[in-house]
Amino acid sequence: MKTQPLVSAPAPASTPAHTSALAQRYAQVRAQTLALAAPLSEADCQVQSMPDASPAKWHLAHVTWFFETFILERFEPGFQPFNPAFRVLFNSYYQGVGEQHPRPQRGLITRPGLAEVKAWRAQVDARMAALLQHEPGEALRTLMELGLQHEQQHQELLLTDLKHLLASNPLNPVYHPQWPLGRVVAAPMGWVALAGGTVQLGHSGNGFAFDNETPAHAALLQPHALATRLVTHGEWLAFMDGGGYQDPRWWMAAGWDWLRAQGVCAPLYWQQSGNPAQHGGWTNFTLHGRMPIDPHTPVVHISWFEADAYARWRAAQDGEPIRLPTEAEWEHAARTIGPALHSQGNFLDSGALHPMPLAHSGPGLQQMGGDVWEWTASPYTPYPGYRPWAGAVGEYNGKFMVNQMVLRGGSCATPREHIRASYRNFFPTDARWQFSGVRLARDV
Repeated sequence: MKTQPLVSAPAPASTPAHTSALAQRYAQVRAQTLALAAPLSEADCQVQSMPDASPAKWHLAHVTWFFETFILERFEPGFQPFNPAFRVLFNSYYQGVGEQHPRPQRGLITRPGLAEVKAWRAQVDARMAALLQHEPGEALRTLMELGLQHEQQHQELLLTDLKHLLASNPLNPVYHPQWPLGRVVAAPMGWVALAGGTVQLGHSGNGFAFDNETPAHAALLQPHALATRLVTHGEWLAFMDGGGYQDPRWWMAAGWDWLRAQGVCAPLYWQQSGNPAQHGGWTNFTLHGRMPIDPHTPVVHISWFEADAYARWRAAQDGEPIRLPTEAEWEHAARTIGPALHSQGNFLDSGALHPMPLAHSGPGLQQMGGDVWEWTASPYTPYPGYRPWAGAVGEYNGKFMVNQMVLRGGSCATPREHIRASYRNFFPTDARWQFSGVRLARDV
């Protein structure tokens, strides 16, 4: 079945034809966010299902806060805020801007209502359009690009947080009714050997990158191999059937403590509510509703603890030095496949909103971009010579470089244009509500 995007690619029809490319892109990204929220009721947009998630209404407001606070306040003549109280209500973590409303209490912000938040968005959009009627200077262009990249991040966060919210509802509500997503075929896992040596990593040259992707630097790699594809639901079922969640041999000490404290026995959103003869009766909650586990699609919503334990278990089963890849190994491999990073996988643009099976089975690296964020063995730390951006936006990445692990590649909820080989995502070791999966590596 061919999937349909949630919003069309062109900018809204109300955008004048003479508008600059930057203004058109601004309108397009902002329209995409509204389109993602369009199927939701006001109640859907209000509720916060856990402290680490945010309501959809808060996401709509916060990205608007970003443009008002960092761009209009600085560049708009005679600037006046839409509502001065919003400066605190919708500030996420920027201490340089001022106080923030407590993150676990974002769901308690019943006012402003959804209509007022959308009116604020519309007003800010109109003011931004007026600002962009004149050729923007370098400082404005830089902050504009950061704001658009920031909003694309929140498009994915809106979907991941919404999925956690809907999964908490025993009615298994459907966000986007579209299933099945594609023809599913078995694809054997192979290996692509990569030579060791000195490689170049990090962002360099033209184009946008977050500060945590810089500076470009050299890294020394040992010979290794990466799996041709992602680990599948069926392979994860074998791990579960083999006692993977009951055997402490495969787990980091902190992971074993987390597993026992949380009662974890399967990936997030799995339930035994189907036909016992079909994959043990396991079903998986998706944004299309609750569906049977498909053994040939990439497993998703696993923590770093689980990914690492699976790699250790798989190494014992296969008698091979199998492990998670380092982020340097992953980035080097992604650079070798070039444009295929954006063409092989399934991104937000497809409208599938769930990992897809391989389009075809081949000998090379598949689905390096899209479908699931791939856990790596690397902690999230600064590159040699790293310097955060100046000002409050310098808080964007650097201050989170502790107690986090790096993920690479993007997911089925990531806008396609948002991903590049140097892109670094990061989450705590126990996080699994994001669209995260695993690709194995092996020492050579």
